[in-house]
Amino acid sequence: MRYYAIILLFIGLVSCQNKAPETNTKKHTTPYIKLLGIAQDAGYPQVGCEKACCQRVKENQALRRKVIAFGLIDPSSGERWLFEATPDFREQYNDLMSIEPKVDTLSGIFITHAHIGHYTGLMQLGREVMGAKNVPVFAMPKMRRFLYSNGPWRQLTALNNIKINRLAADSTIVLNENLSVTPLLVPHRDEFSETVGFLIKSKKKSLLFIPDINKWSTWNRDILELIRQVDYAFLDATFFKNGEIPGRDMSEIPHPFVEESMELFNQLSDAERSKVYFIHFNHTNPLLDSNSNAFTSVNKSGYSIGEEGFEVSL
Repeated sequence: MRYYAIILLFIGLVSCQNKAPETNTKKHTTPYIKLLGIAQDAGYPQVGCEKACCQRVKENQALRRKVIAFGLIDPSSGERWLFEATPDFREQYNDLMSIEPKVDTLSGIFITHAHIGHYTGLMQLGREVMGAKNVPVFAMPKMRRFLYSNGPWRQLTALNNIKINRLAADSTIVLNENLSVTPLLVPHRDEFSETVGFLIKSKKKSLLFIPDINKWSTWNRDILELIRQVDYAFLDATFFKNGEIPGRDMSEIPHPFVEESMELFNQLSDAERSKVYFIHFNHTNPLLDSNSNAFTSVNKSGYSIGEEGFEVSL
């Protein structure tokens, strides 16, 4: 009997090892994206924050989250593109370039707009750091002018660290025989540049990426119809609800609250809701805490919450 129990214990241990949580590291044979960050421009925790939401990260650095960005990888060619150049550019670039098959050259960087979390990482390409050569940067007209006209960015162009390629609203850029990217103008606080989201298509699937936008009702497109048309939708979830930042007029930062988005998106079928991944979380957003009631409610409603390292095939 004693030997029988030992055998059962051994089988149980082997079984537990085999059933360890799966990591998202499967070998891809088609183009895919990898989330390299999920936080709002200032990252998580945010500088100067002494609130409980940030204190939990100080006590457990594993909870730290980088600023929103993702890599688009074509395993057949080794090509890869970075979407957004964030303050966490160093780690995100290294992560992207370490993916197999390894290559020496980044195929390009797509920028949504001129807010600090989305373009300031470009400085890492300059003479003080990488001294890169002609890295393609894809930008809209106002964004291009901003980079050409203001330091230190204009030094990147003068020294040919970057080569700025033109984007135009609703005009598709063909990356290779497998992939294309289309910029979509969205309403936002456009102090220095216009703001776009991106529609990425492969031969089989499509993905919508909108990290920053004002309320959905201010857009001249129907977000519900766009969600229906794509396979994945990675969407602005900066704040979970109104009043999240006490003492501040949140109308000055009019992102769609997650509560508002879910109320609108609940018109969708279960299958369509499953396409939605919330991203771009402010440090105050309870969706950064997987033990929060907000996190549970979003999952129960059929939506997903973006996480660093997540990969999805196109």
